[in-house]
Amino acid sequence: MPSDTSAQAPFWTKNYPDSIPTTIDLGDDTFIEVINECMKKFADREAIECLGAVWSYARLDKESAQIAASLQAMKLDDGARVAIMMPTIPQYLVTLLGVFRAGLIAVSVNPLYTPRELEHQLNDSGAEVVFILEDFATTLKEVISKTPVKHTIVTTIGDTIGGVKGHLANFVQRHVKKSVLPSDIPAAQKYKDFLQRGASLQWKPQTHHQDDVAVLQYTGGTTGVSKGAILQQKNLLAAAKCSGAWVDLALNIEPKIDVPKFLIPLPLYHVFTLYIVSLGLFMGARSVFIPNPRDQDSMVKVMAKSPFNMMMGLNTLYAGLLNHKDIGSVDFSKSRVFIAGGTATHRNTAEKWKELTGEPILEGWGMTETTGAGTCTPYPQSEFTGSVGLPAPSILISIRDDNGNEVPIGEDGEMWIKGPNVMAGYWNRPEATKESFCENGYFATGDIGRFDEQGYVRIIDRKKDMILVSGFNVYCNEIENVLASLEGVAEAAAIGVPDEQTGEAVKVFVVKSHSDLVEEDIRQYCRDELTGYKRPKHIEFIDVLPKSPVGKVLRKDLR
Repeated sequence: MPSDTSAQAPFWTKNYPDSIPTTIDLGDDTFIEVINECMKKFADREAIECLGAVWSYARLDKESAQIAASLQAMKLDDGARVAIMMPTIPQYLVTLLGVFRAGLIAVSVNPLYTPRELEHQLNDSGAEVVFILEDFATTLKEVISKTPVKHTIVTTIGDTIGGVKGHLANFVQRHVKKSVLPSDIPAAQKYKDFLQRGASLQWKPQTHHQDDVAVLQYTGGTTGVSKGAILQQKNLLAAAKCSGAWVDLALNIEPKIDVPKFLIPLPLYHVFTLYIVSLGLFMGARSVFIPNPRDQDSMVKVMAKSPFNMMMGLNTLYAGLLNHKDIGSVDFSKSRVFIAGGTATHRNTAEKWKELTGEPILEGWGMTETTGAGTCTPYPQSEFTGSVGLPAPSILISIRDDNGNEVPIGEDGEMWIKGPNVMAGYWNRPEATKESFCENGYFATGDIGRFDEQGYVRIIDRKKDMILVSGFNVYCNEIENVLASLEGVAEAAAIGVPDEQTGEAVKVFVVKSHSDLVEEDIRQYCRDELTGYKRPKHIEFIDVLPKSPVGKVLRKDLR
């Protein structure tokens, strides 16, 4: 085990741009206390733009306090969990801040979860309250009686837009697009009523501490069980501040951008988006939310209408935009920073993006367990390198062999990380937490990487049997466990295969127990049991799975 060198300035800081500090002082404030100050400081600025509606910092302040007051009136226990199951819309952010201000814990939920996935997360987290967009309420209704949920608050797209246009939007969603199915969850409350109730109550500000649990951010588990990463107030604060140093650098280069505009096309329930939006709030930026980035026609229209300074995304999004027929209508003259994460950016995508915009895509690396922060590529860069950049200020990375010893620069090893952004552990899983940390407080990432002489990190592979689909972790054991319960499947194994659109795609090998099992049976079952990005794109029937002498499936042989 290498000695802890936390007190020493790591070698990569010698290659930081002059204005980047080697460490970040978090001070004594918590994340929500800093946000509270920002909402007052930037009260007159526009905080969010979404579907044509604009929300000021003052409105964000007012409505999140109303949510907090209504939550406090419920008399929930200290540390109660509140699930948020919405796409990237203003109500998500208002609710999140309201949960923090009430002294409670938020649980980020993918709104596209299947009933099976949702039931597990609600039970594992113990969430008693769910805020949900009505489009996804049918999924909740199917499992709510089997969970601890006692209160459901339902919002609509119309709540985002407001006024007559909001009523029209709801009509279209329900009766034209038919994206909203009847759910009739018992005792469900309307978001607007919940918000209005808070206006007549007095929010009681809480005493916050940096070690308070802020969010349970769920990630897949190597055993096929989704685990909740415990993100504390200091983790959220650190992720935004440590990574924000790079963005500050880019925006302060002349001509300086005093009031930046961020384009946010990724889901807020993803940790990457969570800390980028937080960074925007710290800066008094205007964040342009894209609730459905798959609708690229609408997204390109927003991009053309609202010139922006910074954009986040991942390879599949950038590649799709490059191929859109109207991308030429977008004015990129004000755009300065394009950040990519979640999955490797393809060189072809990066080079074409620079031809289009004049700016390269800057890659970074992080994990759910590191609050999304880890490494960043400093601005400016003249060309795409394939590196994920330098470790951010206050973040330490150690690359080690299987015995826990640091490897020489230039050699491959598992990346271990330590810093104020790293989670406290896994929710209710002390053994998994213990296995993931070494005695010096470093967390084992499961990613294989290497340093170059300047301290730039290159991701080589993953140690874990994990598939990365469009930036989302997919664990082989979860896919296999689902398929094992399908009648006609004797055995199944999942692997990741290269995919031009999503980076990797899921491929499953299936041994039949009944000869009449066909590919469509598997696809339909997976549609019922797995979120879209987890479903196998490729299915191959096989007579026998390769196994080790002790019976372990050899995925490397399948690859």
